Amino acid sequence: MQDFFPLDGAILVDKPSGPTSHDVVDAIRRKFGIKKVGHCGTLDPNATGLLIIVLGRGTKLSERLMGDDKVYEGTIKFGETTDSYDSDGDRVASLPVRPTTLEALNTEAAAFIGDLMQMPPMVSAIKKNGVPLYKLARKGIEVEREPRLIHIYNFRFTEYTAPLGKFRVACTKGTYVRSLAHDLGQKLGCGAHLTALRRSASGKFDVADALPLEMILQLSTAELEKRVMPFLKLATHA
Repeated sequence: MQDFFPLDGAILVDKPSGPTSHDVVDAIRRKFGIKKVGHCGTLDPNATGLLIIVLGRGTKLSERLMGDDKVYEGTIKFGETTDSYDSDGDRVASLPVRPTTLEALNTEAAAFIGDLMQMPPMVSAIKKNGVPLYKLARKGIEVEREPRLIHIYNFRFTEYTAPLGKFRVACTKGTYVRSLAHDLGQKLGCGAHLTALRRSASGKFDVADALPLEMILQLSTAELEKRVMPFLKLATHA
């Protein structure tokens, strides 16, 4: 039987706004001197929440864990469209928002539940001829993208005070919540963009069980080992 070390497994990180998912991986690798570190599903820099970090032999399970369904909570601003579909981008249109209610908004959101062919945003890490789309977007180049099949299990607003709506969405991997916000805005005729996003769950893992990145980086190696989900237990979740 293969021997596993205390740092072969995964740790649940509550990612703050600012760093990229790769920044989180790099910080943990450097702090604890672990050669193999990876993550199971990219979060945009301004997004927060659950980031599953795999360590050592745990990296062998990253692809399987990455395929899990996700749950997000966030805020959409109606009436403004940006080129990145979120608040990081430049505003490209501004239109008045018609008076509406939470109930009416949820009726519109319900139309997105089920299988969808979603068009990825230009500002994304998807590659075209080996070049990430966001690099082309920075040069003002827009290229044709292939729509991707995704599934929305649930999409519901919990609060609405014009022009901001707070929502919760459960979806398959590969879903761009930014695109969902943009498409809903187009459907309503006023435009919209994502202003905040937090991943609350991925598969069987919940952000409530995660530790903020700042606290993880203050742990000793022995303390980190106590937080690591061992490889064999992790494999049962994969």
